[in-house]
Amino acid sequence: MTTLKKIVANIGLSLLAVLCITTLGLAQERGSEEPRTSPNATVSQTIGTTDVTITYGRPAVNDREVFGELVPYGEVWRTGANESTALVVSDDVMIEGNKLEAGTYSLYTIPNKDSWTIILNSKLSWGTEYDSGQDVLRFKVESQEADYMERMLFYFKDVSNDSATVVLHWDNTKVPFTISV
Repeated sequence: MTTLKKIVANIGLSLLAVLCITTLGLAQERGSEEPRTSPNATVSQTIGTTDVTITYGRPAVNDREVFGELVPYGEVWRTGANESTALVVSDDVMIEGNKLEAGTYSLYTIPNKDSWTIILNSKLSWGTEYDSGQDVLRFKVESQEADYMERMLFYFKDVSNDSATVVLHWDNTKVPFTISV
């Protein structure tokens, strides 16, 4: 095995060890090794040369009335379950025409029947510890009716070298917003 291959293998094993230790630590930190009711998920997309990653908890509808009931209209929602939903951008971007510097942000929303306010905040925490004084960016987008989705899902569509649309999809609602590089 060449020296370069050994270095790459050692880096890979080191990263795997860190991941295992981190995962074990998170399970112990939350006090249980049982599966979460709202499992964590991560979605990433490269737009041009910019990496965009969203990490979030995926709540289920579970025969509940979601928007307007479980998630009240007109109030700040942590947008997911458990810890804050995190949006990470590797380079400066434009989101719905607003400049956002490279970094890690928590993502909150204020749902309404026809439009939502998307909030990017600099404080990462347990999802219910929102601090409006830490808001970095707020913008409004229109929501759309959608096919039913039992578990909340973020995904990217219309990906090009210059932009992509992030879609939050849960129950019968989709909330899209565009990231441009």
